[in-house]
Amino acid sequence: MPAKKGATRKYGKAAAKSVKSAVHREKSGTLRSGKGGKGSKVKSRAQAIAIGLSEARKKGAKVPRKAAKKSTRKRSS
Repeated sequence: MPAKKGATRKYGKAAAKSVKSAVHREKSGTLRSGKGGKGSKVKSRAQAIAIGLSEARKKGAKVPRKAAKKSTRKRSS
């Protein structure tokens, strides 16, 4: 089904390019996690996508904000 005329995209083209690059690096075994890429090799496709989106955000590409973390702990009153 083609996109509607004038419909907005959730992610920009630059974000898609960044994610594609990260997934490619994950497949070749060069994508690493952690600050400055000094962590361990990324083995999960989902983690590769998350790293790609994070890189896109830093470059200023159109990427939705991260979801706020939900607290699972109950507060005692």
